Amino acid sequence: NKYKLLKTYGQGYQDVVDFGWGIFGWIGRGVVIPIFNWLEQYGINYGIIILIMALILKIVLFPLTYTSYKSMAKMRVLKPEMDELNEKFKGKDATKKNQAVMELYKQAGVNPLGGCLPMVLQIPVFIALYHALFFSIELRGAPFIGWIKDLSVADPYYVWPVVMGVTMFLQQKLNPAIGDPTQQKIMMFLPVVFTFLFMSFPSGLVLYWTVNNILTISQQAYVYKFTKD
Repeated sequence: NKYKLLKTYGQGYQDVVDFGWGIFGWIGRGVVIPIFNWLEQYGINYGIIILIMALILKIVLFPLTYTSYKSMAKMRVLKPEMDELNEKFKGKDATKKNQAVMELYKQAGVNPLGGCLPMVLQIPVFIALYHALFFSIELRGAPFIGWIKDLSVADPYYVWPVVMGVTMFLQQKLNPAIGDPTQQKIMMFLPVVFTFLFMSFPSGLVLYWTVNNILTISQQAYVYKFTKD
C-alpha cells in the first residue's frame, strides 16, 4: 500500500501522513490502517471494512463493557426508588438528595459512572479513525454505497448523521435516567447536538459511530434481558 511505499524510502516520508499523537497515532498506524489494507486486498469495500472493524471492536471489548452494562441494568431496576427520592427532595437540599442517591446506589452495588466505560474505550479508536479518514492516502475517494462517493468527506445529504442521531436517541432511551429532571432533559437534547456536529465529519466516521451505536443497543438489550438483580 501507499503508506508502506513511503516507509521503504527510509527518509521518514511516512511521517507526512498525520495519524495524530500518542496512543491515537499508534492505533491509527498500527491497527486501523493495517486492518484496512489487509481486508482491502481481498476486494472488500472500505465501507464494509468499517462495519467489520466496528463489529470486531465490540466483540473484543464486550468482556470489559459487560460489567458496565450490568450496572446500568440494575440502575433501571432502581427507577421507582429514584422517582421516590426525586419527589421526596423536590425543591429541597440538593446535597442531601445526592447523598441519599449515592447511598441507594451503594446498597444496590451500582456504579453510576460504569456506563461511561464503553464510550471511553471507544474514544481512542474514534480519534484514530478520524485521522485515518482525513489524512490516509488509501481512503481518499473510497466509495461506499449509493450517494456516498467518498468516505473521507461529509455525507452530502446528511442521511448518515441523522441516522446516527436517531440511534443515539434510542440508546439514551434504553439507558437509565441519571440526575434530576432538568439534567435528564439536557441529556435527551444531546442527540440533536451531535447530529449537527457530525454533519461536517467524514461519512466513514459517521458510519462507524452509527454502527457502533446499533451494536451497543443490541448488547445492552441482551444484558438487560438477562440481568435480574
